[in-house]
Amino acid sequence: MKALIHTPTNDLQQSIDFYTRSGFTRVSENPVLFSDGKAVIEIDPVRHARAGVRCYMNDHSNLFAKLGGAVKPIPITGGHVLSDPSGVWVYVMDGEAPQLNIATASASLFGNFAGLSLESTDVARSVAFWSAFGLETQAGGAGQGWVSLGMEGWPPVSIMAPLNCPHLFFNPSLTYFNGKEGNPKVIANVRKAGIPITEEITHFNKEGLVDNIIVRDPGGLGFFLFND
Repeated sequence: MKALIHTPTNDLQQSIDFYTRSGFTRVSENPVLFSDGKAVIEIDPVRHARAGVRCYMNDHSNLFAKLGGAVKPIPITGGHVLSDPSGVWVYVMDGEAPQLNIATASASLFGNFAGLSLESTDVARSVAFWSAFGLETQAGGAGQGWVSLGMEGWPPVSIMAPLNCPHLFFNPSLTYFNGKEGNPKVIANVRKAGIPITEEITHFNKEGLVDNIIVRDPGGLGFFLFND
């Protein structure tokens, strides 16, 4: 693992309860890390923490050179923080990432993790930003209004152009795709677990049924639980 998903909280126990009820496995006590076997999520109780990505590298000089003067890294304890053109924060930490065995983590109630999704007013600039970290385009393109990027050790990153999504969009959000038969079961399990639903989506269903939902953790990180 070279990078994980970072989420803030103003109530650590409340966030721990959210991820526990959602079926994630706690894989580290300090820092507080949860995983569903694919995504790794750090819960950060520091009050100025923000949702985004935390990555680790021994030498960030090449990265900062690629990013150029348009991006200003801000020094923090143990590294730097900066943001992509959409405003999503990226923590660039010195050294190696925590060594975790996430293969033993159980799948969460949310289903099949597809990656981190963000909405950007300038897709080309966002692609250039994430490419500087080493992520490569896997599908789509700036001209198509969406791009998916990936790299070993990182969560996949999908970038959406504005005015495409007819639902609430929280930057960033995690996307889970469960298929047309699987997602109703996911939604039922979310309801049964008592996880608050931020938005019930009927837009894509001709019969007006709720077949996609959005939830948020206590720190504001979004989860798109979609059928395709």
